[in-house]
Amino acid sequence: MQRTPAASPSDLFEPARCCAVFLPGDPARTGRVAFWRDGGTPPVVEGGTVADLDVVAPRGTGVELVRVSALVLPVRAALPVLTRARVTAEGHRSAVFWGAASLLALQFAARGLLLPGLSSGDHDAWRMGPLRPEDVDSVRRLAAAMPPEAHAVPLAPGAPLRLPAPEHLLRAFLDATADVLPRSPAAQLVTGGPAYAANEPQHLPGHRAWAADVAAGNDAGVRISLRIEVRNLTAGAPDEPEPTFRAVLQVHSASDPALVADAAEVWAHNDVTQGAFGPRARMDVLLSLRRAARAWPALTPLLSAPVPDAVELADEEVTELVGEGAAALAGSGVDVHWPRELTRELTARAVVGPADDGTAARRLAADTPSFLSADALLAFDWWFALGEQRLTRAELDRLAEANRPVVRLRDQWVLIDPQEVRRARAQRDRKVTPIDALGAALTGSTEVDGRRVEVQPTGWLAALRERLADPEAQEPVAQPAALAAELRDYQRRGLSWLAGMTSLGLGCCLADDMGLGKTITLIALHLHRQSDPSAAGPTLVVCPTSLMGNWQREIERFAPGTPVRRFHGSRRALDDLADGEFVLTTYGTMRLDSGRLAEVPWGLVVADEAQHVKNPYSETARRLRSIGARARVALTGTPVENNLSELWAVLDWTTPGLLGRLGAFHTRYAQAVESGRDPAAAERLTRLVRPFLLRRRKSDPGIAPELPPKTETDRAVSLTAEQAGLYEAVVRETLAEISDADSMARRGLIVKLLTALKQICNHPAQYLKEERPRIAGRSGKLDLLDELLDTILAEGASVLVFTQYVGMARIVERHLADRGVPCQFLHGGTPVPEREAMVSRFQDGEVPVFLLSLKAAGTGLNLTRAEHVVHYDRWWNPAVEAQATDRAYRIGQDRPVQVHRLIAEGTIEDRIADMLTRKRALADAVLGSGEAALTELTDAELAGLVELRGTVR
Repeated sequence: MQRTPAASPSDLFEPARCCAVFLPGDPARTGRVAFWRDGGTPPVVEGGTVADLDVVAPRGTGVELVRVSALVLPVRAALPVLTRARVTAEGHRSAVFWGAASLLALQFAARGLLLPGLSSGDHDAWRMGPLRPEDVDSVRRLAAAMPPEAHAVPLAPGAPLRLPAPEHLLRAFLDATADVLPRSPAAQLVTGGPAYAANEPQHLPGHRAWAADVAAGNDAGVRISLRIEVRNLTAGAPDEPEPTFRAVLQVHSASDPALVADAAEVWAHNDVTQGAFGPRARMDVLLSLRRAARAWPALTPLLSAPVPDAVELADEEVTELVGEGAAALAGSGVDVHWPRELTRELTARAVVGPADDGTAARRLAADTPSFLSADALLAFDWWFALGEQRLTRAELDRLAEANRPVVRLRDQWVLIDPQEVRRARAQRDRKVTPIDALGAALTGSTEVDGRRVEVQPTGWLAALRERLADPEAQEPVAQPAALAAELRDYQRRGLSWLAGMTSLGLGCCLADDMGLGKTITLIALHLHRQSDPSAAGPTLVVCPTSLMGNWQREIERFAPGTPVRRFHGSRRALDDLADGEFVLTTYGTMRLDSGRLAEVPWGLVVADEAQHVKNPYSETARRLRSIGARARVALTGTPVENNLSELWAVLDWTTPGLLGRLGAFHTRYAQAVESGRDPAAAERLTRLVRPFLLRRRKSDPGIAPELPPKTETDRAVSLTAEQAGLYEAVVRETLAEISDADSMARRGLIVKLLTALKQICNHPAQYLKEERPRIAGRSGKLDLLDELLDTILAEGASVLVFTQYVGMARIVERHLADRGVPCQFLHGGTPVPEREAMVSRFQDGEVPVFLLSLKAAGTGLNLTRAEHVVHYDRWWNPAVEAQATDRAYRIGQDRPVQVHRLIAEGTIEDRIADMLTRKRALADAVLGSGEAALTELTDAELAGLVELRGTVR
């Protein structure tokens, strides 16, 4: 065999294009997977070997012996390759099959189906198990679908020319996967030694008896259950005895779920029954019973009984069995079967809100702000039922006070957990704030003691829920006469929605795509509210510094005659404010002067680019919360940039309390939704948030049909020899440091590595921090930028060039000046007047190349003169990148826009670009946390991510 050069298994060959077969080993983890191409050279990847194999391959209606040159990978290296092969279109059917087998193996392992044991050579080995009947069925169905090529394994010397049994080979692969996965670097901390933790085989002949006991207990041919029998169940008169209970042990066949018998029958001299369950049936039952007794001690007497047939149960044991006992037994694989004639299901539903006297809808608009007062409280009127029969308060009290698991109620015996009833009774007079009640009404449920309970609103609360159910179905609002513009249809709908929400005293978030006209819609809302004395008042707009000029120009243009002032700079003042006046301030000034701003009775407070307050613990967010108003509106094109906690921060400012406390929100929604494990939680969150957040995209039908097309292109460039040398040196040195660092230092080193590599990909001078660098000829990206600019400027077009690094922009600025290309550079330190002058010069066509810092200029600016947008380096969040692109691609743009993303080929940028492409569909919901997520990679995963691949020029 020949060792292959270093490369990553999942990047240098397409496994789905190859034949694939599993080669078993002893112990199982030494198994391998072979890949070969029909009539071609073998793939070449890191960690694999190239070998010539004599395999049994199908031919016509028979088989033949074929010599192939194959890449052979260990199971651990082959798993990610095979899982990718399963989802690759038009792949070889053998690779697709083993990809499906890998997925099944990973699903079993994720459920904890891993058992320790010994291989045939007495080596430590994990295997897949115990498998339930439905798991065995899944294995058999998959094995039946195995194509002939998937079990074309090499022949042993002298072996007959035939393919091995599919199920036997598939089970060997499942065991190999089970034997590989638990052996992590930390495994020995759990096992206390190398056995079952180290990759090297451990010879353990003295463990043979123990392994046989584990096998008997977990791979038993039978499983057990309990059938609860009740005596005196028909009794009901006061002088008749109460019901008594006993648990009867039942035996089920693992291979035939329909085969079931009482344990007494298995112990009897009945050859038919004994033979049906197998000769080890009694031993298997006792081993299973021992585990069940550890979970629920009431079964302990059966272990010493000559025949473990049944056990009498005291009342307290029945009570325990109804509640925690059944859960403990279920965890041991033991089901409990109760008599069907016992009614068991206690359901609870909370009715919240005032009684509906028929005037709720009519009173809603006028009274909702007072209804939602934080000082008010609403009672939950709990509705309890057994089956479909509602219980009276007296009946619920009787169930709770009986303190027995079985109570006679309405001429029937009721089996119920007394603790559950007491918990329900304790909650029946619970009161909540109106905003909590509104949240429960919108989601249709509430959480009580960790359990979800259905909620039914009444009165004005029910009317409010119906009104909020469709965000765009509000009563139409006429365009204000004072607005000097004609709103588009979707902007009119947005105005109606904003007016409806704010008139109810509810805050909201307008989250339209950048460039769809959120500013003019908000100006129209301000003018509309001035016509209502209860809503009139000055409007405070808090925005980034770069947007104050744009707000002032838009107000003066679309609402001529409306007073507007800037609360900014050393001479800022709030004297003589008019009711209909606009006050513009920045987040920085608001943070410094929140006390003065809080003294003004604002009719409306607006947070533009509201992602600036996405951290609820920041000083900016806390100060903004201290400023009161009749209504609050957030404007943002990206309500979620990184995680759902940012959505909480925005909506908890607009409508405090709606989403609950941050910790509870994170537990109840964010973790469940972001992990994708609870679709029901995502559905509830959608119902809760939808009425308060209006989201429209440019791509939505009928929103912005006048926008021209947009073309996005990833432009790959090769590194220069200097860049490649720096890149590899930094990777080598930093990975060595990372491997020896503790967790805290490790995260810092990873972020430092990622930053260094991105800077090297941009230009060596940026990474080396050269003061007077030689610029030309040292960077593939800069050379490509020159080519793009030559073409763009020859066409008489204009271009925006974004970079996240001010230092890199300075290098490009100097380089373009040396070439005689007119350009200007806007960054975070550019004064406001100069920013506005730069925008005017660019829009007037005086300067064709506009260099911009992504964070300082990625939002708010109108730069529709540009027909091209260049992202010199990638921001690892597609939503932020899209915002920057929208400086040019927005309402007012009448020419096609071309977006160019420069990517250094074969580097970390290349791999991140692939990741962003795959996750772009999730950008509007939940995104990863960018570089922070990469700090949690293992050393091997990190090395694979940053490794330089491909060629340099």
